[in-house]
Amino acid sequence: MIEFNVQDMTCGHCAGRITKAISGVDAGAKVDIKIDSHTVSVQSNASSDELAEAIKDAGYTPQLRS
Repeated sequence: MIEFNVQDMTCGHCAGRITKAISGVDAGAKVDIKIDSHTVSVQSNASSDELAEAIKDAGYTPQLRS
């Protein structure tokens, strides 16, 4: 499981854009988004770098959680 903090994700629309961006990298990815804690958890075959880049391309600022 790869987890990101995305502080500039504030609503359902944001969550939808991020989910769509991740699906563009890995259509089979399982995405769990918690808007209130600004957390995006992804189960994917893609690397954390690929996922972070997709989130950035959607207009957000992901920070990988360790």
